[in-house]
Amino acid sequence: MTGATVLRLHPGPLEEVALKGLYLKHALHRRGSPQTPCVFADFVSSLDGRIAVNGRVPPELTGARDLRLLLELQAQADCVITHGGYLRAIAAGRLGDILQVGAQAAGRDLGSWRQENGLSPQPAVLVASASLDFPMPPSLEREKHRALIATVRSAPAEKLRAWQARGYKVLVAGDGAWVEGGALTNALGQLGYCSLFLLAGPRMLETMLRQGRLSRLFLTLVHRVVGGESAQTMISGGGVLGSAGGLRLQALHQDPVGPDGVGQWFAEFEPFGLKGG
Repeated sequence: MTGATVLRLHPGPLEEVALKGLYLKHALHRRGSPQTPCVFADFVSSLDGRIAVNGRVPPELTGARDLRLLLELQAQADCVITHGGYLRAIAAGRLGDILQVGAQAAGRDLGSWRQENGLSPQPAVLVASASLDFPMPPSLEREKHRALIATVRSAPAEKLRAWQARGYKVLVAGDGAWVEGGALTNALGQLGYCSLFLLAGPRMLETMLRQGRLSRLFLTLVHRVVGGESAQTMISGGGVLGSAGGLRLQALHQDPVGPDGVGQWFAEFEPFGLKGG
């Protein structure tokens, strides 16, 4: 990774820039406040819009360069927001556990970066789950002080009490079937968290967009058509987003290498109608 570069396409002029530190320079941890937390998300997609097929991220979409940038975003978070599906996938061995800053070879330096920038050694991790049915990873079981759970008002009462009895703080953030972005952002802001990284799926992205809480969207677009019938896209189900889905391009970089040498774009967007961040 040392010495790796990408080509900045927008804003001009064209320039070759270092990959390492590309996302750290945004200083997202300084952009928010408890009143208006900075909420940012990261996705990797194929040209035909696939982020997952049959519940798994296609290996053709994964690469060391994209992982490095994802870890740079995670390092800037006061709190990482994930969901029960991700924790179930970790337990089943379908996905790797990246909830610990500095634990991956691609981001060994990021623990020191957090320390140098006045952040806690590790971000808090919030698990959003309406069912409250998920396993807690060993890394968080050992560090309950940085683990939070968010659910809905209709969540199973016995499961809620069970998580509380194990020492976890549970927030109620939504009156419907799913955890709501606005209520969740407000609750985390009240706890003092200013920068929130969405390591979550399409449903959390959708609610953050609909409720005007997303501050920044980072998208890696791999130059590959994946196909597949049981495919997941960045937004799944629900009604049309309309004006809430409007995005403004802030930056675009081209990586000529990418997974398997096919190349990829690193794009950054800011939603229209931004409320905070």
